[in-house]
Amino acid sequence: MSLLRRTCARFSPQVQVLAKRSLTSLKLHGESLDDITSPALIHGIHVFHCPYLVIRCSEFVFDPAKWPREQMDDDFSKLSKMFSAMRSVVRVPSLDPKYKIAVLASKQDHCLVDLLHGWQDRRLPVNITAVISSNHDRGPNTHVMRFLERHGIPYHHLDTTKEGKREEDILNLVKDTDFLVLARYMQILSGNFLRSYGRDIINIHHGLLPSFKGGNPSKQAFDAGVKLIGATSHFVTEELDEGPIIEQMVERVSHRDNLRSFVQKSENLEKQCLAKAIKSYCELRVLPYEKNKTVVF
Repeated sequence: MSLLRRTCARFSPQVQVLAKRSLTSLKLHGESLDDITSPALIHGIHVFHCPYLVIRCSEFVFDPAKWPREQMDDDFSKLSKMFSAMRSVVRVPSLDPKYKIAVLASKQDHCLVDLLHGWQDRRLPVNITAVISSNHDRGPNTHVMRFLERHGIPYHHLDTTKEGKREEDILNLVKDTDFLVLARYMQILSGNFLRSYGRDIINIHHGLLPSFKGGNPSKQAFDAGVKLIGATSHFVTEELDEGPIIEQMVERVSHRDNLRSFVQKSENLEKQCLAKAIKSYCELRVLPYEKNKTVVF
């Protein structure tokens, strides 16, 4: 809330008047604008693009009783016209602080297991509604399956082929989710799937750039003698591994590393990078802008 006041104060008197009127309408009896904690209020983010700046009006408060949605839209529309700007992001989460997600995974378990433990330890504000595997089934007595059964998380194995990706079945399983997470999921989602789902999908990539593609990328990088390894978490788009980047991490490796330690370092980076990206996204701190960029606050 204070950031909204500081942001608007830098601009013209008309903006200050507009912001003051909207903010004042939110003030409850006996409360300061920075101390509003009523559970009935909804926090959200507006982002504007214009030729000279990107404005982030952060932590605005939407109380339908005191700031009707129609009035809020009108106020922000006037801000847009004042700066010849385009309102590109309007994100108002539900009252439930936890996001419903489904995790799509393949054979490698490290990212999936880390997400499950992050959910269990409440380090991530998500509820995992399902784990879906499309090209690798897990045995009934594996660590992952025992965890899922113990916590009542549904597991779905959809046997896929090059001719049949089972995307309709996946869509039916994830239709009530807020976003999807690909935890080292080794299948390519089609453009039709992305359009039909219509919500964000977060992926983790094993490098800073889409280098060493194909099978066993860690071995490729190890054999090439790289000195830096990384991980990139990004939004999924129709362009493979080229969606807007959310988070990146890097670590140095050397001739002292064998293939096993090399792979362990790489997998640790992937786990940390994916978890941090999900946390930032759930905290409404990831704002896409232009065609292929993000701002992470």
